[in-house]
Amino acid sequence: MDSSIETLIGFSEAAAKKARQLIEEEANASLNLRVFVTGGGCSGFEYGFTFDEDLEEDDTAIEQSGIRLVIDPLSYQYLAGAEVDFREDLQGSRFVVNNPNASVTCGCGNSFAIA
Repeated sequence: MDSSIETLIGFSEAAAKKARQLIEEEANASLNLRVFVTGGGCSGFEYGFTFDEDLEEDDTAIEQSGIRLVIDPLSYQYLAGAEVDFREDLQGSRFVVNNPNASVTCGCGNSFAIA
């Protein structure tokens, strides 16, 4: 885990609060919120979120408000400068990524493209 890298990825207090709530419900303080990017979706790439106990040697970890956000190196390049947030609206409750690098996003906000 490379925590010596100065990160440009952040996450909001709303995301930290929701992650903390979900981790407490699982009764497993070892869980981390992992954000990743995969190919797919209607715009080319898709964001994914999971809770994960495992940290790989080359993961980047960002701690805020007692929650650790973990990003693999492949995903990191697409997420630099982004912020993970938690949103509740008419589409439901979900973690979202506010990514200034995305040139195109789809209506659901889970899919994006980089020019």
